[in-house]
Amino acid sequence: MVAQAVSELLDKTASGLVHGMLAASLKITPFAIMSRPVAGVRGETVIITLPGSPKGAKENLESIIKLLPHACIQAAGGDSRVLHSGGIKKLEKEAGVIPLEGHDHHSHLYESGGLASDDAIGMSSGCGHHHHAPTPRTQQSGEAGGELRSNDLTGNVAQRHRSSPYPMISVKEAHKLIAQNIPAVGTSSAPEIIKRSVDAGLVGYILAEEVRARESVPAFRASIVDGYAVVHTDGVGIYPVVGVSHASPGEIKPLEAGQIARITTGAPLPPGATAVVMVEDTRISKTTEDGTEELEIEILASGLTELENVREVGSDMKTGDLLLGKGAEITAVGGEVGLLASVGIREVLVYRKPIVGVLSTGDEIVQHDRVEDLSIGEVRDSNRPTLLAAITARGYEAVDLGIAKDQPGTLEETLKASFSKVDVIITTGGVSMGEKDLLKPTIERTFAGTIHFGRVAMKPGKPTTFATIPFKNKISKPIFSLPGNPASATVTFHLFVLPALRQFSGFIGDDVYLPKALVTTDQDLVLDPRPEYHRAAVRIDRSSGNLVAKSTGGQRSSRIGSLEAANALLCLPGLGEVGDKRTRVPRGDKVEALIIGDLKVLDG
Repeated sequence: MVAQAVSELLDKTASGLVHGMLAASLKITPFAIMSRPVAGVRGETVIITLPGSPKGAKENLESIIKLLPHACIQAAGGDSRVLHSGGIKKLEKEAGVIPLEGHDHHSHLYESGGLASDDAIGMSSGCGHHHHAPTPRTQQSGEAGGELRSNDLTGNVAQRHRSSPYPMISVKEAHKLIAQNIPAVGTSSAPEIIKRSVDAGLVGYILAEEVRARESVPAFRASIVDGYAVVHTDGVGIYPVVGVSHASPGEIKPLEAGQIARITTGAPLPPGATAVVMVEDTRISKTTEDGTEELEIEILASGLTELENVREVGSDMKTGDLLLGKGAEITAVGGEVGLLASVGIREVLVYRKPIVGVLSTGDEIVQHDRVEDLSIGEVRDSNRPTLLAAITARGYEAVDLGIAKDQPGTLEETLKASFSKVDVIITTGGVSMGEKDLLKPTIERTFAGTIHFGRVAMKPGKPTTFATIPFKNKISKPIFSLPGNPASATVTFHLFVLPALRQFSGFIGDDVYLPKALVTTDQDLVLDPRPEYHRAAVRIDRSSGNLVAKSTGGQRSSRIGSLEAANALLCLPGLGEVGDKRTRVPRGDKVEALIIGDLKVLDG
C-alpha cells in the first residue's frame, strides 16, 4: 500500500536507486526479491521508501546513502553537465564510493537511474541507460571541432605544450567568433526582454518595442511668450485686462472681442482668444490707484495673424505618433526619457543588460587594499578594481568574484559558483603557457567548454581567450579570459568584452563596437610586428577643430599607467601590413583611433 501510494505522488522515478537497494539486499538474502522499494522525485524533494524491518531499512539506506547528497543537488535543479563534467571517477571519489566489479564507467550503477535533468540521465529509465559526458571540442576560426588543445592537468610539467596549440587569429576574426556566440537581436538566442520604469534607471537600455504617444503634446493651446492673449482681429488700441492665465491648472475666463488677458509662457490660451501679443509690443495705459495691477493695456503690434505666438494642440506630437523605434538607445543626454515622460509613458519593454562577474586568478595576487607590505613575489590586484569600475561606468551590473588561487579545485569551485549569479564571466591571468595557467584546461576538461580562440594577433593581449561553457536549458555562459598584465586586460576589455556586452544588451551591427575617428599624431610612433593598440590621449584642437593624439608614454603590457588619462586606442598596423615597409608612423600622420573615453579640448 505504501509503495503504491508513494509511486502516485512522484513526478519522476529513479529506478537506479531502486536497483541499487535491491542489489545490496540480494547479497544478504534471496528473499529481498519480494521487496518493493520506490524512489523518485516530487518537486525538488527526493523520496525513498525503505523496508518495514529495522535491519532491512538500515541495509537499504546504507547501500545508497553516500549517493543521496548528489541526488538531492540534481533534484533541486543542479546542472547535470557541470556536475558530471569531471567524470565518474571524480564523482566516486567525492562520494566515497567504490565502483562495482565488472562495470565500466559508462554503465555504472550510479548513473543508470540517477536524478539528473531529462536531457542528461533518464529519470525513469532502466539499468541499461548509459550516460555519456559531452565530449569537449575546441573550435578555431569557425571549425566544427577538433582535439583538446589545453594542457592535461593530470600530466607532469614536462608534458606541457612548449608552444601554444591555439592558432593565432586576427582581431576581426575574434570579433566574428564572439558575435556568433553571444545573444543577439533577431536570432534564436535573442536577449531577454524585460519591463523597465521610465526614470533615470532607464539610461543605457535598448528598446525592445516601438513606443507611440498616448496623448497629444501640448494637450491645449498654449502661449509661447509672456504677453497678452487677444482676439487677433481687434488690431492696435487700448483694451481692458479682464483676466490672467498662468502656467498652472485651473478655470480660465473666456475672452470676448475688445478684451485682453495677461498670459505667461506655457499657459493655456483663454477660450475666445486667437493670438498672443508679446509684452514688448505693449504699453501700460492705466493701473489701479495703488499702481500694483494693470487695468488697461495699449496694444502696439499691428497685422497680427491667427495663432501667432501660440502652440496648437498636438503641434509637438499627436496621439499615436511614433516616439521611439524598436532598437532605440536611451541615452544619458535625457531626450529619450523626457520624450517618454512627456506623454505619460510609465513603462517600456527593453532588452535586459547582462550581469558581469570579474575574477582575478593567481597565487601571487593579493587584495589591492591589503594593509600589510608585499612579500617577494606578491602583486596587488589592480585588474579587478579596474574592470569593475569600467563595467559599472558603462551601465552594467558588476559582480566581484574575488581572487582564485592557481589550484584546479579552487578555480573550478569559484567558476561553478558564479554560473548562477552572472551572465558573462571575465577572468584575468592564467591564460599563457605557464604550468599554473589553469583557465583553458579548466574550461575544456572540467566544464566541457568550447574555446573559440586562444590567441589573437595584437599588442597587447595576445593570449586573450574566449570560450563558452554549457549551462542550464542549453544556455552557454560566455567567458572572456584576459591576460594578467593590467594594460593588456584593460585594452582587451574595451576591444572584445564591451562589444559583447553591448550585443547582449540589444545593440546591433556596428553599434556594438567602439566609435572610431581619424586622429593626427603629435610624435613619431614605432611600429611592432603585431598590430598594436597604442594608448593615447586624444584632444580637440581649439583652433583647427582637428583631433590630436598624444601617446601616454611607455606601452609595456604590465604598465597600467599607460591608461592614465587615456581616452583612445590608436590602431597601429603591424610591420607586415605597411605597404612601403615603414618602421614607424611619422608625426603629423593620421591614424584610426578607437575612442574609449570623453574627448577634451587641447589647451593652448
